[in-house]
Amino acid sequence: MPKGPIIGRGSTATVSIAILNSGEILAVKSADLSSSTFLQKEQSILSTLSSPHIVKYIGSGLTRENGGLVYNILMEYVSGGSLHDLIKNSGGKLPEPAIRSYTRQILKGLMCLHERGIVHCDLKSRNVLVEENGVLSKIADMGCAKPVDKSGFSGTPAFMAPEVARGEEQRFPADVWALGCTVIEMMTGSSTWPDLNDVLAAMYKIGFSGESPEIPGWISEKADDFLKKCLRRDPKQRWTVEELLKHPFLNHDEESQPSDCPNKTSSPSTVLDQRFWDSCEASKSQSISMDHVDPFADYSDCGDSPAVRIEKLAGNEYSSVPDWDMVDDDEWIQVRDDDTEETEKRVGDGDGDEDATRVEATSSSSQAIEEVEDWISDQDSLFSEYSADDIINDYFYANICGRNVLLNDF
Repeated sequence: MPKGPIIGRGSTATVSIAILNSGEILAVKSADLSSSTFLQKEQSILSTLSSPHIVKYIGSGLTRENGGLVYNILMEYVSGGSLHDLIKNSGGKLPEPAIRSYTRQILKGLMCLHERGIVHCDLKSRNVLVEENGVLSKIADMGCAKPVDKSGFSGTPAFMAPEVARGEEQRFPADVWALGCTVIEMMTGSSTWPDLNDVLAAMYKIGFSGESPEIPGWISEKADDFLKKCLRRDPKQRWTVEELLKHPFLNHDEESQPSDCPNKTSSPSTVLDQRFWDSCEASKSQSISMDHVDPFADYSDCGDSPAVRIEKLAGNEYSSVPDWDMVDDDEWIQVRDDDTEETEKRVGDGDGDEDATRVEATSSSSQAIEEVEDWISDQDSLFSEYSADDIINDYFYANICGRNVLLNDF
C-alpha cells in the first residue's frame, strides 16, 4: 500500500495519506521500528476503543522503506484538520454554540477512555480532529495515553494540571483540567498561559503559584461556571466527565425555549366551565408574576371555533343556561310594567293548559328606583374605604380561585 503526501509530523512519527484500491482514504502514522515504542503503545490502546468521538483504528503492520523497517498504524482519515486549525481559520475564536458542541463531543470521547481506565494525558486542540463539514470532532493521538494506575507523566506543559506539574499524579482529573484549557483556547484563540514562554517557568507557575488560567470575562454565566468546575486546582474537587456532560452549559441548546406568544389560545365557553377555573388553582399566599407564568397555560380548547364557543355561551345540552331559541314566542308574557303592583308569568305545560303562578312585586317603579339609589349610596361609602385593587384581588382569591361561588349570588 503506497503512501501519499505527509500531512502531519511529530518528534518520532509522521502521518501520511494512503488510498486503497477501493478508493477509501486512510491516515497512516509511521515511525522507524527502532523508535516506535510510543506508536506501539498507541496501537494497543486504540485497538480497544470504539467511539464516534475517537479516531477509528483500522490496523497495523511493518513495511520496508529506505532499507529499514517502519511500523505503521492505519486509522480513519478525518478530512477537516485539527480543532487548532479550525480556531485559527475562524479568526482566533469560535462562537459559543460551536464551543458547546465540540466540548460535548470531546467529553463523550473522554468518557469512552475513562470507562476503560485510560487517561489521555495530552488533550489539546491540536489532538482533536474535525470532520470537513465541521460538525463532528474526534480525539486523536494516543501516544501519551496510559492506564490510570500506571505511573509516569507526559503531555504539553500549557495544558498540564497542577498535580501533574508537581509530579504527584496524572489521573482522570488531569484530562478534565486539559479540557478546560482547550475550551479557553476555543474562546480566545490563545494559550491559557500566554505570557509564559519558558517551560520550567510555566511548570512552576502552574504547579506552585496557586493560580488558575484566566477565564474570559465576556462569556456567559453558564460557560463561566463550567470552566470553574474544570479548573479547580484540587483534583478531588474537579467535576468528572459524567458530571460535566450534565452541566447546563452543554445542555443549553437542547433545552426547549418558552414561546413569547402561545401558539393557541382559548377562552372559557361558560362561567361554569370547570377546566377554566381549574387553571386558576393557586394559593392566595402565592405570588404570581405574569412576566413568567401564563395562568391559562394548562387550559386548551383549541378545537372550538369562535362560533362554537358563542353557541356554548348561548346554551346547549351541557349547560344549565336555557337555549332561548327553543322557547316559542306565545309562551312569554309581560311580567312587570310601570303601573302594576303584581306580575304574572304563565308558562305552557305542553298540553295546551296553562298554570298561573302569581309573583308579588317588591315595589312600584318609583320605590325601586329610590331603593337602588339608596343602595348605591351605601356602597359608595363602603368602597371608599378600599382601593379598587383591594376589592378585585380579595374577590378573585375568595370567590374565583377558592371556588366559593354560589349561583344564587349572581
